[in-house]
Amino acid sequence: MQVENQEKFIELRVNRDFGDIINVYFEFFKQNLKKFTNVFLSYNGIFLIGLLVVSYLLVSGVIGLITNNENTVLDAVGSGSEAYLMYFIFGGILFFIIFLMVAVLNYSLSTSYMIKYEERKGQNFDKTEVWEEVKNNLGSIIVFILILILLFFGLMIAAIVLTFIPLAGMLAQYVIQYFVMAWVGVSFFVMLKEKRGVTDALGEGWNLVTKNFWRSVGVNFILGFLIGLLFMVVIMIPGILIGIYTFHVVQNDVDLGASVLPTVIYTLGTCLFLIIAVYSQCLSQFVNGLLYFSLHEKTYNLNSRNKIDQIGLQDQ
Repeated sequence: MQVENQEKFIELRVNRDFGDIINVYFEFFKQNLKKFTNVFLSYNGIFLIGLLVVSYLLVSGVIGLITNNENTVLDAVGSGSEAYLMYFIFGGILFFIIFLMVAVLNYSLSTSYMIKYEERKGQNFDKTEVWEEVKNNLGSIIVFILILILLFFGLMIAAIVLTFIPLAGMLAQYVIQYFVMAWVGVSFFVMLKEKRGVTDALGEGWNLVTKNFWRSVGVNFILGFLIGLLFMVVIMIPGILIGIYTFHVVQNDVDLGASVLPTVIYTLGTCLFLIIAVYSQCLSQFVNGLLYFSLHEKTYNLNSRNKIDQIGLQDQ
């Protein structure tokens, strides 16, 4: 039985080429879907409720501004377009805060999950150990994200400059975008896996990714595209249902503000969209996990050396 379980383990610390990384990614995703989803739901509960509240505020604000009708909940705050505008702005600010917190949490959870999977050979680790890994590195994670925010503003400036260069500028934007995704994702793994400081981890991540530039960019581009397709397929059914309802509203000139039903439907739809978007972010970080272990093994050969040492010990 132990041998059977051991065969299910996907060796992560292997120097893989472009195609192998993509194949192993889907194998890892299929094997760990149920277990990681359990981790995701366990530590996102309060934030998922927060996203539901934010979705309600945004949808209520938009419907109120469009129809300028009264809403039973918003009546407590005020009446008219000013009250709806206030709820929309407040919902937008709250959305930014909650979504940022959720993004950081799940970026960390997916990284920690993959680290524990590799350390325990896919066996005998639970969600509390995944959370402990995140909690023990919380200070470094916060500093990392703050630096990332500064980096984001730099990328925005670069993107604006590149828009003035036809075609070549657009291609350069995509290359830079996927390079940064790989660099940041790999650096985050370096920080948590190797217990390095933030700047040291960013330096090591830069070293690993730049030496394997096109592999890093290509893997993030292809798998990012495929994850995006998967995301579209998942939201297709609720999207079609909401589209049909919207068509019904437009065709029959339904008064959105006169009933609570449109608010409920659009709130649930918005919330579902946000939850799936957050989950897809976790799947994207799994890409960089495979990339990290592959590039690290190519550079340092730790797993290969360990296997050679074990063979030497068995021969003695």
